Amino acid sequence: MDKLQNVIDNYDKVLSKVKTLSPKATLVLASKMVDKDVLEGLAAARPGVIFGENRVQELLSKYFEAPGLTWQFIGRLQTNKVKYIVDKVSLIQSVDSLRLAEEIERRAAKIGKTMDVLVEVNVGGEESKGGVPTEELFALLDQIKTMPHLRLKGLMSVLPAEEEEALVPLYRQLLELYQRVASLQSENFEVEYLSAGMSGDYAVALKNGSNMVRIGSKVFGERHYLT
Repeated sequence: MDKLQNVIDNYDKVLSKVKTLSPKATLVLASKMVDKDVLEGLAAARPGVIFGENRVQELLSKYFEAPGLTWQFIGRLQTNKVKYIVDKVSLIQSVDSLRLAEEIERRAAKIGKTMDVLVEVNVGGEESKGGVPTEELFALLDQIKTMPHLRLKGLMSVLPAEEEEALVPLYRQLLELYQRVASLQSENFEVEYLSAGMSGDYAVALKNGSNMVRIGSKVFGERHYLT
């Protein structure tokens, strides 16, 4: 119980700070490697919480329903695993290729769902990170315009682990891309989210245009990853 109460307290503090920095911002909790019972307790205590999972198998093992609770997928997604999550998540944040977009379209059409998505863009140009290169972004968006079971809600990015001084220009570049995307016209474009910023840099992100942050350790504490 003490562990759960600590998580609830952390959530309240982080949410308060997020809303102070950007009143309309959305807080997504990166719940990778957090025990299901902790998530259940937090969802019961704070209806309306949003959990974001990085791995399909882990999402499936922890998935549950609760009043106001929504799940999102925020990690790199393999096309052969789309079928397992398309009926469970409200938003897929990590669309980074035409092949993946086409598979989400196909699977969403099969169950009669319009799937909300963000296109992940690799603003930092890091080979280790997912995301479409900036120079290929608008070509991918042109293809997504033709997919009636996808609804583009905005952009997502994972920026390098740098000091604020180095991050600000990247966030400004990302914001410029987002504003260009928001100006595009399409029946299936309802752009409203710029998802950027995690536990280490969410304040910088919110000050520089992000309106959705993905925070894990600030709420759940440090986790020790096996891989």
